Amino acid sequence: GHQWYWSYEYADYQTEDGDFIMFDSYMLPEDELSLGDLRLLEVDNRVVLPVDTHIRLVVTSADVLHCWTIPSFGVKMDACPGRLNEASLFIQREGVFYGQCSEICGVNHGFMPIAVEALSLEDYIIWVSTQLEDVLF
Repeated sequence: GHQWYWSYEYADYQTEDGDFIMFDSYMLPEDELSLGDLRLLEVDNRVVLPVDTHIRLVVTSADVLHCWTIPSFGVKMDACPGRLNEASLFIQREGVFYGQCSEICGVNHGFMPIAVEALSLEDYIIWVSTQLEDVLF
């Protein structure tokens, strides 16, 4: 976590040069929302995870205390500067799941949404391949 956005790294997937998938995720401003998007919850880059797969989440913070929370998953993990916090996750259905930073981390605390897109394993593999191609070029 950062003030006031999230960064994500998929360290399990590397290119031959040792680069891996990483991106930042910011809340979409109201003027960029599409019809059906959720105000204050939609982000520019969603976390993409596979369903029916055991997932390990490792959370930390670069600045102040944050809390990575997805109520639908029953996950609430503190992100502390200089510390790693770990949790296991097993998503059973496809869809988009929303959460927010639930630690008062500063003036824009309410503007750190989290959006997780759960895909089938086949679609997830395609997404990972596409992301790795983008890292290369």
